[in-house]
Amino acid sequence: MIERVRREDVEGAATWLLDAALRRGAAQADLLWTWGVRNSFSLCDGEPEEDRMGSGQGLGLRLLDGAGRQGVAFVNSLDRHRLEHLLQWSLHNCRQAEVLEGLGLYGGPAADEVDLELEDPRIMALTASERHELCRSMDGRARDCDPRIVAVRSASWDDGWGEGFYASTEGLSFWHRATFAACGVSVVLEEGETVEMGGSGGESRSLKGLDPLFHAREAVEKTALVLGGKSLPTGRYPLVLDAEVTADFVDLLGELFLASNVRRKSSLLAGRMGDAVAASCLTLVDDGRIPGGMGSSLVDGEGVPTGRTTLLEGGRVLSFLYDLRHARLEGRASTGNGARGVGTLPDVGTNNLFFLPGTASTEDLLKAAEGGIFVTEIMGLHTVDTVSGEFSLGIKGALIRSGHPAEPVAGVTMAGSILDLLAGVKALGKELRFFGTTGGSALAVDDMAIAGL
Repeated sequence: MIERVRREDVEGAATWLLDAALRRGAAQADLLWTWGVRNSFSLCDGEPEEDRMGSGQGLGLRLLDGAGRQGVAFVNSLDRHRLEHLLQWSLHNCRQAEVLEGLGLYGGPAADEVDLELEDPRIMALTASERHELCRSMDGRARDCDPRIVAVRSASWDDGWGEGFYASTEGLSFWHRATFAACGVSVVLEEGETVEMGGSGGESRSLKGLDPLFHAREAVEKTALVLGGKSLPTGRYPLVLDAEVTADFVDLLGELFLASNVRRKSSLLAGRMGDAVAASCLTLVDDGRIPGGMGSSLVDGEGVPTGRTTLLEGGRVLSFLYDLRHARLEGRASTGNGARGVGTLPDVGTNNLFFLPGTASTEDLLKAAEGGIFVTEIMGLHTVDTVSGEFSLGIKGALIRSGHPAEPVAGVTMAGSILDLLAGVKALGKELRFFGTTGGSALAVDDMAIAGL
């Protein structure tokens, strides 16, 4: 385990690197340093499978020259000899890079200091025995939920903490600290000759935001719901997507709103600013300052203050997401969505992305979709054509009868286009859940084409 680095050592290395970069010909420079600890423990069928503890650090230096080139390199040490190599490689990579329009660092005001509730000291105080007990409790709860359980393939726990530092030749510097905890359960159910595997998991910045026993129970319930699933006659059906499936779609939609994708026309929303492309009940938001959010931070990877950006409002395209370069190219301001790792160049990314929830309960949506399908799993989202929006996706779930999930459904395909799906949304549920950095609530869609028997 790497010993925790003192802040004064990081800041001293940063000052030396940035000054040396300017002396050796760089027009601008910025750097990102990260350090973190991670602990993992898991059970497989009740027996210990993984028990790990590790830590690491990284320092990435990006240089920009006056011609519009940039280069990045990184090391995992603050040793002065390694820093010298880091500087040389950053200069080399910058000289070899292509010329890009719009490059430049952020020179605006620093972010306001606001507590985003990203740290929980209790996570840092967890012991190995407590992690083991958490996994055993998830394993036990899952086994008690349904007599058809034949295996708890995994009951896992991860936690960690770390900090990062950003500094630039524009005079900006910023420290960031956060903790996280995550759990997951996967189970196998069997009934007759039918076998089904499924799971559930979650992550949070605090222990109070994570309920391991809930995820153990949900893993069993979601798997039982589709156990023995049968196909349906081909036709058009109303759908209710559960919160996780909605979040999967939201994650896909996020790609369409990245200015980098829009500019190279790999998004079907290119040229659609201001257009109505979805049902009026849909408002899509990216927010980098949700308290406790997995994607929350006061600044992005370029030192730009984060904020809240409304992408869709009432179904109409209101904005895209920008880093500094793409904002300059479009004559706009960065939305604080510059995504970057210690060894990568900045690009556009999402922070915390979600549809604003509606007012209906999931039960209300199910009652209004009688004879339709409650969709709890979707396969093949990576195959969606983001230019045409067309898709053909496998789904699992259950038929809706008397306002409740009934006979399990599997072996069917949902076909259509992203815009058709968005236009067909009738209502959203009021219970918003986050799955990592993407949020979703139950969502009702009218009249989707389903290919089955």
